Amino acid sequence: KGEGIVIAPHAAGHLLGGTVWKITKDGEDVIYAVDFNHRKERHLNGTVLLSFARPAVLITDAYNALNNQPSRRQRDQEFLDAILKTVRADGNVLLPVDTAGRVLELILILEQFWEQHQLTYPIFFLTYVASSTIDYAKSFLEWMSDSIAKSFEHTRDNAFLLKHVTLLINNSELEKVAGPKIVLASMASLEAGFSHDIFVEWAADTKNLVLFTERGQFATLARMLQSDPPPRAVKVTMSKRIPLVGEELAAYEEEQNRKREEALKATLVKEEESKASLGAELSAGDPMAVSAKITQPSSNAAGLQFSAYRDVLIDGFVPPPSSAGPMFPFYENSAEWDDFGEIINLEDYTRNNEDMDHSSIPAEDDVNGKLDEGSASLILDTTPSKVVSSEQTVYVKCSLLYMDFEGRSDGRSVKSILAHVSPLKLVLVHGSAEATEHLKQHCLKNVCQHVYAPQIEESIDVTSDLCAYKVQLSEKLMSNVLFKKLGDYEIAWVDAEVGETENGTFSLLPLSTPTPPHKTVLVGDIKMADLKQYLASKGVQVEFAGGALRCGEYVTLRKVGDSVQKGGSSGVQQIILEGPLSEEYYKIRDHLYAQFYSL
Repeated sequence: KGEGIVIAPHAAGHLLGGTVWKITKDGEDVIYAVDFNHRKERHLNGTVLLSFARPAVLITDAYNALNNQPSRRQRDQEFLDAILKTVRADGNVLLPVDTAGRVLELILILEQFWEQHQLTYPIFFLTYVASSTIDYAKSFLEWMSDSIAKSFEHTRDNAFLLKHVTLLINNSELEKVAGPKIVLASMASLEAGFSHDIFVEWAADTKNLVLFTERGQFATLARMLQSDPPPRAVKVTMSKRIPLVGEELAAYEEEQNRKREEALKATLVKEEESKASLGAELSAGDPMAVSAKITQPSSNAAGLQFSAYRDVLIDGFVPPPSSAGPMFPFYENSAEWDDFGEIINLEDYTRNNEDMDHSSIPAEDDVNGKLDEGSASLILDTTPSKVVSSEQTVYVKCSLLYMDFEGRSDGRSVKSILAHVSPLKLVLVHGSAEATEHLKQHCLKNVCQHVYAPQIEESIDVTSDLCAYKVQLSEKLMSNVLFKKLGDYEIAWVDAEVGETENGTFSLLPLSTPTPPHKTVLVGDIKMADLKQYLASKGVQVEFAGGALRCGEYVTLRKVGDSVQKGGSSGVQQIILEGPLSEEYYKIRDHLYAQFYSL
């Protein structure tokens, strides 16, 4: 609030790959790390959260605070063993997955294992965007894990050139494959999509397995099946699209004709209003200007398209002030807008069937040979249709199994990372009440004293109490300041007094009294190795001895202090010059001073 930071948590928010945001406010770090994964995976690196130390505020989640996971190797082996046990018993495996994201990790696990062991059981990735997802993954290898990026850089081996996973955009191809198979189908909730239809078909067979790789959302079919014990009979809604016939088709066509007539009338009215306003503009302008000419509207099968043009004004005459465009005179109808933006006229984007260029549709298979005629007809089909839904009872006899492949750090890892980062203030969001309270009590005892767990839509103020004020540098002060170049920066002494401006803010003003003298300050940083080379170039005999730089016979240079403080900030160091006062001492001191900027 005001100059502070306001946090208003949402109900949930899953960040793919564990994105971490760092915000710097008044010299303090605010870290946002929700749903992060510290462990390196096949297609993503782990979140580098351990590099941060003592941020002012850390915002993280308690989603997995009560869950502890096995090692990645053990988890992957159990995952593959469950799949192989099912297919070797002549069963099918269904993995309800998202359309893009965590499914990439599952695909790489199966692809690499199948390649290593030369397995022949078919694997299918079935979503409407299967090809797009993999194509994008192929082109974003630099955002993947280091192993994938280096493999492509050295051997040009793209991990997403899949040899054992077949991409499908229609489930008709599955019906042609006999024998056991593994299908990764959307959606993960089982409420809709290909996974919904396949589950209804396979649920009654005891040989089959439905393997969940993420926790189902509340009140979804996936969550019901993951309950302990799961229900053995569930009601599902089956939907099917059928073409309109008879009275429904006639009513639909009548409605479409009515809408076209209304759109035509509205366009004609707008055109007449445009003609009238254009004529009034020309009559009020220069009488020597050429009068406007409006082309007559022309119609076609897709509807009426109107265009209006204004002739170029005669060279040498001044255009009227109300002219729309004197240089490129073109009349354009103003667009209508509503609360959501510009109103889109669908007729402008409709093409007639006879004008459709069928040659632009690939005749051959486009997705690994699986863009069949049925899929192409689905894309081109514009037949009026409706969706008919019916409720069906499914008796679940297949095996149900849940394994955590969500890509989140478990409770044990989260507690360890929070103890290492050690924030001054901690905000917990996105987690159940039990998990949030558990992590809050743990952090209050072991991490920090200020832990917040706001409710949904609750705002909290985590502003730090800093003894710092914002001041403005007045122009009168800055005009007398002499800057000196220091690398990429400019530095200067500023002697001023604090005053208050008219708007109530603080400002630095020139001193009303004479400027007091100040000691010389040497600004900069040097390395002892670089100083050794510099002194050697000036004819001074130098050598390192006992961590110090021995110069000549009697003078010693020693650097003391920490170069880096906790948190990554630069520390304060001093260079001590020791030796008897002599010509050699003052000579070496002058060489040392020459390495700094004097203020």
